[in-house]
Amino acid sequence: MRIRIVDAFADRPFSGNPAGVLLLDSFPDDSWLRQVAAEVNLSETAFAHPLPAGGEADWALRWFTPTTEVDMCGHATLATAHVLRTTGAASGPVRFATRSGVLGAAPEADGGITMDFPTSSLTPLPVPDGLLEALGAEIVAVHGTAAHIGDLVVELRDEEAVRGLAPDLAALKAHSSRGVIATARAADPGCGYDFVSRCFFPAIDIAEDPVTGSAHTALAPYWSARLGRDELTGFQGGARTGLVRTRLRGDRTLLTGHAVTVIDGELHA
Repeated sequence: MRIRIVDAFADRPFSGNPAGVLLLDSFPDDSWLRQVAAEVNLSETAFAHPLPAGGEADWALRWFTPTTEVDMCGHATLATAHVLRTTGAASGPVRFATRSGVLGAAPEADGGITMDFPTSSLTPLPVPDGLLEALGAEIVAVHGTAAHIGDLVVELRDEEAVRGLAPDLAALKAHSSRGVIATARAADPGCGYDFVSRCFFPAIDIAEDPVTGSAHTALAPYWSARLGRDELTGFQGGARTGLVRTRLRGDRTLLTGHAVTVIDGELHA
């Protein structure tokens, strides 16, 4: 069967966030899915198969880290939608049945793909003991996110503080079920993005995820409330970076990005 590696939230190879994508006839045994994800060894590998016509969704979709199945993944959904479009398996909007409900993905005229995800709730929290030391940066505010994300959104003083983070990952592991989203307002309003972020997920064995779509379902309402606009652009990443365009639509958040297929090969096992 074919296996593809796709750089998501990227307009050129070797940027954005890479994901494995396999299109199947049905889902095999979970142990096989986990073994393939461990072999691919990227932050996420997506497995999808077509569903019967006439239902609420067109494809079933699951996401696995090398060790864990997750409830939501934005970049691997974008990567899957990109593969469906570039291979001709789908030409228009696609609806995915997932552990987070039905998620949509629609092509844009400029080659991008817009995904329709649930907006995360945000709950103000006191700064947890030890979090400042684990991050090594001044904390402005902390918010919890919805259960399907399970992260802490941590606002830092400025963009420079986010870009310069070198956190204690072992210490961060104790602070959320998935990880910590560090964020700040963009230093230059004319730079092409409105806020920056970096995502650290040591609890699911991902030190840093380069460009995280699901995190932006929390970052979009967070920064929309502070900046007074429903349409924003986020810049995420450390060594690898990418842009995520966000549009807040009440209980839904639209995430737009590009993707590039880097590897198209054959899986023999």
